[in-house]
Amino acid sequence: MDRERAIIHFNVADFAVAVERVADCTLRERPVIVAPFQAARAVVYDMSEEAFQCGVQKGMSLRQATRLCRGAAVLPPRPDIYQRAMQAFLGQIRDYSPLVEQGAGDGHVFVDVTGTHRLFGPAPDIGWKVRKRARNDLGLNPIWTLSVNKLVAKVASRLVKPVGEYIVAAGEEEDFLAPLPLALLPGLSPVELRRLREFNLIKIGQLAGLSRQQLLVPFGSRSGFLYRASHGIDESVIAAGTMETAPVVFEHVFADDTNDRRQMEGVVADLAARACQELRRRKQVARQVWIRITYADGVHSVRQTTTRLGTSADFTLRNLAQLALQRAWTRRTRVRGCRLVCDRLHRQSPQLLLFPEAAGNEIRQEKASRALERIRDRFGHALIQTGAFQVSH
Repeated sequence: MDRERAIIHFNVADFAVAVERVADCTLRERPVIVAPFQAARAVVYDMSEEAFQCGVQKGMSLRQATRLCRGAAVLPPRPDIYQRAMQAFLGQIRDYSPLVEQGAGDGHVFVDVTGTHRLFGPAPDIGWKVRKRARNDLGLNPIWTLSVNKLVAKVASRLVKPVGEYIVAAGEEEDFLAPLPLALLPGLSPVELRRLREFNLIKIGQLAGLSRQQLLVPFGSRSGFLYRASHGIDESVIAAGTMETAPVVFEHVFADDTNDRRQMEGVVADLAARACQELRRRKQVARQVWIRITYADGVHSVRQTTTRLGTSADFTLRNLAQLALQRAWTRRTRVRGCRLVCDRLHRQSPQLLLFPEAAGNEIRQEKASRALERIRDRFGHALIQTGAFQVSH
């Protein structure tokens, strides 16, 4: 008989603020807003629970946020530091299971601990151990929730935020979800929530009371997802990876929302150069490059490009990233931020070129990339950039 799955969801609430409070302990006693305060039309990147209780929300203009929460400390976002903190947190969790998946945002992690009880004890013990280690070593205090699947564990973490833990025992998923608001159910779009309210459906249990056939007419192909989610059914597996197979991710948040093409291309070129440096450090190449654009109205657009052989070359990866940017940037709305992800990684081949004279241009580009990398390692990444692009910081 198969053992019941055990999925733990860890969530460091308000991750950027949590990291800033580790760096400066004086911030723990006051509300914090993370936003590019020098910008003319700055918007909130993240905020502490105290600021949230005052009405501050992500994407809100900084001017409005500071009016609502007058005593808040305003700090500029530092995505590089948040990424390093996230990698350290992931490293701690991987000591208990190789099946670890980073969630949609920083601070969110799913881990499958099914069958690890003989090594580390019952699944709840792992939750407590990870929290204790994160507190002692990193200064972070994650929420953790336990269930038989990702969906229910995610809902439980939303229920106990900003601090706490919750265990949903196997077989209790539907009873747990029934009295909760539909807004807590992951994967529902604002349009679907509005449509459900039009049918006077407010609780998850009310949605679960409808059959697949009843949901098919108003929701079409989404009816299957709505039926399964409302009953707490989620068979998705953990998209696992080791530290070496974890995607390479770099992000930029603009000081001012922009629709300037040259500025966008400059940012993507800079992110691609940083990603290449990290890939070469790992001795890996990427076969897939993703660009995620976050617009000023909170809408996201994600597109990808692929290369069959994989690359860690600056010029090649930059061109792939620029192509993904062209595919993703389809709206006239100003852009708030941009994220580059290098995925489908594998080890760099040690095989030398059989006919180097036929690849003269590639060799010259590789030599130039190595020279740039040595300069950046010694004097910092921002010292030297590709001449065609400039990045505004």
